[in-house]
Amino acid sequence: MNQRPDAPQAFGHQEPVFCAFCGGPLTNGHESGFPACEKCGRVTYLDPKLAGAAMVEIDNQLLLVRRAIQPAYGKWSFPSGYVNRGEQVERAVEREVFEETGLVVATDWLVGLYSEPDKTVVLAVYSATVTGGELIAGDETLETATFQYDGLPELAFPDDSRIVQDWLTGLDNRSGD
Repeated sequence: MNQRPDAPQAFGHQEPVFCAFCGGPLTNGHESGFPACEKCGRVTYLDPKLAGAAMVEIDNQLLLVRRAIQPAYGKWSFPSGYVNRGEQVERAVEREVFEETGLVVATDWLVGLYSEPDKTVVLAVYSATVTGGELIAGDETLETATFQYDGLPELAFPDDSRIVQDWLTGLDNRSGD
């Protein structure tokens, strides 16, 4: 696949090379800083992709999944995945939890939104409560397990420890209501 030499990559994804409207080649140099089509002149805005994750507590332990996909294959993280176009974020989180763990959950509250410079993904993290299902490893999961909050395994992504702390702080604040 052709790629502009200066195009950054995130998790192996390549930026577009051709215009989605007319198929003409995209080039850098537009005043906006985004690639523009040499043929029709349209600018291609490289918007972030939204992903959702769930913090699920089972018997005072945190549910984690061992990833069966890249990035971070084989490492532990929260059930998560991309939000589809037109999908409500909370429903996407609930869907991803079910696909990865077999558990039916209901989202309770937003833990936070997480983004980093030069990363293509914005992560919306929700606290969620199990309402049904059976704990299994889904297609994108090597295994599922629950862990004590002070005994978590090495987590997959740089923000994961911060997310855990934000979630625990939120739990503490809600228990005082």
